[in-house]
Amino acid sequence: MQIAVPREIKTHEYRVALTPAGARELVGRGHSVTVQAGAGEGAGFDDAAYQAAGARVVAEATAVWEGAELILKVKEPQSEELARLGPGQTLFTYLHLAADEALTRGLMESGATAIAYETVTDRQGGLPLLAPMSTVAGRMAIQAGAHGLEKAQGGSGVLLPGVPGVPPARVAVIGGGVVGENAARMALGLGAEVTVLDKSIPRLEVLDDRYQGRMRTLFATADAIEATVRESDLVIGAVLVPGAAAPRLVTRAMLAEMRPGSVLLDVAIDQGGCFETSRPTTHADPTYVVDGIVHYGVANMPGAVARTSTQALTNATLPFVIALADKGWRQALADDPHFLAGLNVHDGQLAYAAVAEAFGLSCVDPASLIGCTT
Repeated sequence: MQIAVPREIKTHEYRVALTPAGARELVGRGHSVTVQAGAGEGAGFDDAAYQAAGARVVAEATAVWEGAELILKVKEPQSEELARLGPGQTLFTYLHLAADEALTRGLMESGATAIAYETVTDRQGGLPLLAPMSTVAGRMAIQAGAHGLEKAQGGSGVLLPGVPGVPPARVAVIGGGVVGENAARMALGLGAEVTVLDKSIPRLEVLDDRYQGRMRTLFATADAIEATVRESDLVIGAVLVPGAAAPRLVTRAMLAEMRPGSVLLDVAIDQGGCFETSRPTTHADPTYVVDGIVHYGVANMPGAVARTSTQALTNATLPFVIALADKGWRQALADDPHFLAGLNVHDGQLAYAAVAEAFGLSCVDPASLIGCTT
């Protein structure tokens, strides 16, 4: 199969979809891998490393996209990349379509097949291709939030762990999944006072047992969220509804009750955000202030630690990439119902119900697109 790895063009996105080690695995199975020159530089992988792995390196984006059967990316296609997609091509990347109607319609119009990392499932009901980046984002959230609390960044001037005689900062984490647990773990490690809110009692029980009561756990009612946000110095939005837009759980009215200079950090921003006042930002200009509260909304947080993120991502995606390359997308998805859950768009048809619901579009059964019935 002809596999393409373009250079990411989203602002301050330094990750690449495939490491040289991953390229070597694919080439060793008889596939052709074309990598755009400089695609891996931001993650510390130079062109020579890809060439040594057996990949072909080309300078122009056009030469990478044209003729490609399988296109591997990290972030959703930008407008100029959408224009390069066409029928017969399979795109495998993070999509987060429920937060972007224009992208959804653009992918449908392209006629391509689009498989989203973030909606592939596993036997335990997890999201194995989202998990590594959720881990990175959760851990980064605390260091970014701590920086945002610094007075020079517009923050309240609070140090997360405090010092002897001065209490630590209060950190609230809304959502106790992979992002939330990793954020809470980092905050605890730094000595902050941590509260995790979630609607799953079993999940709260796991966290309480795992951390031996060192973090406070609360059932996420509107009252509990409002009271916790009011008293927190840093609030991490770690809410996830797989494939769907994130619910808005922190309203603008709540900001007036917070200490000026407190920080709201929305890891759910790539799914539309879970704070009413959230909007996407970039690593170049990551924060803004609303009603005296610092907001952080970078939608590709793991891109800042590109080497770690790229290695973790390839570790997770490579078995699925190999299946696509060896079998073709239809057979690979037919053989694995959890992989089939990743199918979002094919030949102008939308195949993911949560995305269709978000925009009032029709949706087809993904199984019907691979010749199966459910």
